[in-house]
Amino acid sequence: MRKTTHLCLLMSALCLSPFASAEVVSSDSTGFHIKQTHRYDDSATNAYRVFVDDIDSWWPVDHTWFGADGTLTIDPVAGGCFCEIAGDRQAQHMTVSYVDPGHVLRLTGGLGPLQGLGLNGTMTLTFSDSELTLEYIVSGYPSVDLTQLAPVVDKVLSLQMTSFTQSTTQE
Repeated sequence: MRKTTHLCLLMSALCLSPFASAEVVSSDSTGFHIKQTHRYDDSATNAYRVFVDDIDSWWPVDHTWFGADGTLTIDPVAGGCFCEIAGDRQAQHMTVSYVDPGHVLRLTGGLGPLQGLGLNGTMTLTFSDSELTLEYIVSGYPSVDLTQLAPVVDKVLSLQMTSFTQSTTQE
């Protein structure tokens, strides 16, 4: 089932490519900057609500630490948690640092393997009617070549945001 879901999301991303743009703005040995724009057929207010309140319904389960056993949540307050909880197993993916409901959500931290590499980032999500802009700036003292890692992170984020825009359009 997971392979089918992953394949469907990948095919959807390819089909929706005219409605999304993604790029590694810059990268070097100590960091990178990703910027993506994704289109949807909805208001900024509702898109923001879906992003925050329904993240568990659109975030691909194969890009979580605990799979189907976990529940993703975002507490949209300064200092709030973008967390994944599966009983006693818990992960804080990012921390909310700025909230302008219906317009901007800013999170800090390293997603997925970035956290384990000691890297930190700032992700700013800007919502407007029919469009989400995501910027993720990551830096640190890496043990891997970040110029090689940046395109991978860009692709994964694009997959996740495509899933988000599809769920927003369906509501």
